[in-house]
Amino acid sequence: MGIRFKATHVVLAMLCAMYFITYVDRVNIGTAASEIQKELGLSNTQLGLVFSAFAYPYLLFQVIGGWVGDRFGPRKTLFWCGMIWAVATISTGFVNGLAALFVARFALGFGEGATFPTATRAMQYWTPANRRGFAQGLTHSFARLGNAVTPPVVALLILWLTWRGAFVVLGFVSLIWGVVWVWYFRNEPKEHASITEAELAALPPRPTGERPRVPWGPLLGRMWPVTLTYFCYGWCLWLYLNWLPLFFKNNYSLDIKNSALFASGVFFAGVVGDSVGGVLSDKILDRTGNVRLARLSVTVTGFTGALLSLFPILFVHDITIVALCLSAGFFCAELVIGPMWSIPMDIAPKYSGTASGLMNTGSAFAAIVSPLVAGFVIDATGNWYLPFLMSMGLLLLGGFSAFLMHPERPFTEAEGSVPSGRVVAAE
Repeated sequence: MGIRFKATHVVLAMLCAMYFITYVDRVNIGTAASEIQKELGLSNTQLGLVFSAFAYPYLLFQVIGGWVGDRFGPRKTLFWCGMIWAVATISTGFVNGLAALFVARFALGFGEGATFPTATRAMQYWTPANRRGFAQGLTHSFARLGNAVTPPVVALLILWLTWRGAFVVLGFVSLIWGVVWVWYFRNEPKEHASITEAELAALPPRPTGERPRVPWGPLLGRMWPVTLTYFCYGWCLWLYLNWLPLFFKNNYSLDIKNSALFASGVFFAGVVGDSVGGVLSDKILDRTGNVRLARLSVTVTGFTGALLSLFPILFVHDITIVALCLSAGFFCAELVIGPMWSIPMDIAPKYSGTASGLMNTGSAFAAIVSPLVAGFVIDATGNWYLPFLMSMGLLLLGGFSAFLMHPERPFTEAEGSVPSGRVVAAE
């Protein structure tokens, strides 16, 4: 008798694959940047503009995409997103200048903008409430695994097929994922042919009746501290994702292969951090029943650890020590992912796609500003460490703003009376 996989596990595995692929397609530009920069004659400031191109539509579609995911369901939404970002990645291999490259990366952001909020909507009804931190941590750990494997994989593809061929190959992988997703996934778990009664009993109930309209004003009032905190995290994240391979290549005069290996080592630390943060948050919730403690304790620890880990690189420039500090900083920063992506589901389960989109606008806005500022600062000063100093300031702000979040208070449209204290995560 063959092994039978649970439908809920297969869906989670497919979402892990999506997070992995989307981040490969986001960060491949960082590894290929030196070759692209040389062929197209781009400055660091222009390269920062290219890095930020992804984030303009990505920012816009956090909220719009979250609403689309709530309105049309994850099955169709993620399929069409996959088709768009796949074509955008393939098109990158055919650009002939700055403008075309900007447009291709802009289209990539358009395709990927709705993915994470919509994936949260899928997890809302395919994941038990007490496993949300784990699910978010696991899926995001696959995103970081995508970060980690991308530099060496893209470096090898460049050596084999040139940077243009690398983008074409990676784009076709995305096309395959989209087809498999629309074939297997169902918006309603009970409609899936392979799901069991035991799995359905463990899942949160779907709300009945007409889908309520999004109460934008009150929801924004509840989510803005979450958005601010995630912006601070995102500033650090996008500095790592966009500039780390070039940091090692230019600051230590490494070739593309060795700079990719150093960047990959740093990114692997994030894989572990994502999983650990989600598991820790869920364990604290199971033991205490205190949602606020479970989410904030891990988040604040992550910000503090990242700040302290980056501090030594301002004074010690040995490549091994710097790589270890950057790895520790990335590990700590990634601890916040599991609890942060659980908070929209804790606060607003009826609007989890929209709420997670509101949160992720923080990271999306950071994805615009962070690479632009870093590129300008590097061109103006020639100092590759100053952007990391700026990130330390944002990590400090994020640690303080986390205390403004209240995941223990489930959102109500009227917000007239909200429960507080020790509660179990909202269903």
